[in-house]
Amino acid sequence: MIIAIIGNGAQSLLLFRATLIRSLVARGHTVLAYAPDYTPETVADVAYLGARAVEFPLSRAGTNPISEARTTVALYRSLRDERPDAVLCYFVKPAIYGSIAAIFARVPRRIVLLEGLGYGFAPEHGASWRHRVVGLAMRSLLRLSLQGADHVIVLNADDLAAIRDIGVPVARSRNMGGIGVELDRYKVMPVQTHSVSFALAARLIREKGVAEFVAAARQVKKRYPEAIFYVLGDVDDNPGSLQEAELSAWVEQQLIVWPGRVSDVQQWLRKCDVFVLPSYYREGVPRSIQEAMALGRAIITTDHVGCRDTVDHGVNGFLVPPRDVEALAQAMLTFLQQPGLAIRMGAESRRLAEERFDAQRADSILTSYIEQNVETTRGN
Repeated sequence: MIIAIIGNGAQSLLLFRATLIRSLVARGHTVLAYAPDYTPETVADVAYLGARAVEFPLSRAGTNPISEARTTVALYRSLRDERPDAVLCYFVKPAIYGSIAAIFARVPRRIVLLEGLGYGFAPEHGASWRHRVVGLAMRSLLRLSLQGADHVIVLNADDLAAIRDIGVPVARSRNMGGIGVELDRYKVMPVQTHSVSFALAARLIREKGVAEFVAAARQVKKRYPEAIFYVLGDVDDNPGSLQEAELSAWVEQQLIVWPGRVSDVQQWLRKCDVFVLPSYYREGVPRSIQEAMALGRAIITTDHVGCRDTVDHGVNGFLVPPRDVEALAQAMLTFLQQPGLAIRMGAESRRLAEERFDAQRADSILTSYIEQNVETTRGN
């Protein structure tokens, strides 16, 4: 079989789909790895996995309809020429444009994996008119594209309800839970016993709760000036991205340690005792939390779509209301006031990661959907 995997970035493809690609190649399939931003290094990395890199145009944050149409046409032409037997599209934009292109290219089997519904399904209360228009357009396009998918897979119950609300039949939709991580690559490291440090790792857009994290850090440092707060990530091309000047100001005020984009997130997560993601973005199940859990870190996150699926409140961490700086600061203070709590909750995180977030389980599910009932020849 020839299988096309379409994503929104070469790095995310290597990060999120590497185990699946290796598994499919090992089963004798030819894998075409589609991404819009290949470099010679990432092309070589994809080839090392046994796949072939295929580039296509895509603006991750763009909303220009002409540019978006060009993306669909480019994907259609490539899929028509490559003639894959199955296509797996993941993330919202590739799901929309890849699915539509695959229908017109007559790809026999079409699978969509939605790792969060993102901008188009974010709450519109107080949103600008532009946000509302773009959100409506994204929902309409997603509804259209998903009608032609054989299977639509999401990562949490809220997203499952949302896609069924826009017309995806029950028989073709499934909540798979978190994608998971390769657990054997995440060795539990002891946390500190003499002090507590907190880390946030994410795309540095406002909806990830970065400003709330810093505001809570400001409150905590008034009582525990020795506490350390790491912000891992770089500014983004998203319109909601934080600016470098803001982050640099927080560093100058000694509120955070900000190394920028880091190549080895595990190394930095091992420096922290508690992982924090105060997101109010429309998450799937955040991979950053899954990684921190696999490393045996306690978690603070929001009682919000996707995030809440990672924490048993009071067991492996705490859930706080979105955008509630006071509650976030209090959860942080709890770890500082109760020595040993981060160790106990971190052990529970690793146990839950082994129970819920093993990448081999997710890859097995995706492989079964890709291979199921595929005709290896096409009609004219």
